[in-house]
Amino acid sequence: MPGKNFALRTTPEETAAVADAAVGRLARRLAIQLLEEVPPAPAGDPAPALTTLYLLDQLQQAAERLQRGAAMAAARAGAGYPQIGSACGMTRQGARRRWPGLFQHSDEAPMEHPMMTTPARPFDVLLVEDDMADAMLIEEALSERGTRNLVQVTDGLAALEHLRDPGSVRPDLIVLDLNMPRMNGRDLLKVLKTDEDLQTIPVVVLTTSTAPDDVAGAYTSHANAYVAKPVNLEEFEKAVQSIDAFYLDTAIHPPRT
Repeated sequence: MPGKNFALRTTPEETAAVADAAVGRLARRLAIQLLEEVPPAPAGDPAPALTTLYLLDQLQQAAERLQRGAAMAAARAGAGYPQIGSACGMTRQGARRRWPGLFQHSDEAPMEHPMMTTPARPFDVLLVEDDMADAMLIEEALSERGTRNLVQVTDGLAALEHLRDPGSVRPDLIVLDLNMPRMNGRDLLKVLKTDEDLQTIPVVVLTTSTAPDDVAGAYTSHANAYVAKPVNLEEFEKAVQSIDAFYLDTAIHPPRT
């Protein structure tokens, strides 16, 4: 340990065990007192300050370990990332970044939405979406239900280039936004559903527009479904997972060509 006359005489492992127990007791009593007042250190002696720093670091690590344990317990009891994040004053995305993999920790760990089954095999999804924030949310929502081979492109022309590339895997599902640069989703949908090689791929329009003309136009162009993007993040995730559950789990697909 650095510093002369360092006050602690324990290993980091022993200190961690004591810190875990101490923080657990303090949390249960809701009375946190991490540091007692100590007399000023003699000039030029860094030991008391180093001791304090070490103790605070161990207490912080103990708190983080206990938080992860509590997050895992909450996940096993059926809580999802939205509830876990809310309990810690952070967003769902923040909780997922802080504690990744909570729902793969054991065979008994529930999914965020237990009523949905995990797909039996990986599926290929083509996401045609130019909004990076929405694309990230869609990818996260799909990944919660199982392995997804997701390819994202930002406009209709890029989607056609991908679909017509002999080296590309034919997607099981296309999730399509309407408003994009170059070729928008309306024009891409018309091309897809008049192309003999591509028209059997299910296409779900997922967009912010609820305009009757957009809805009617999408179905006239033979979209398989039209879903409006919810504003609420949790509802957005549920909407994407509902699309995923039906088209990739329930519906029967034509053979890949």
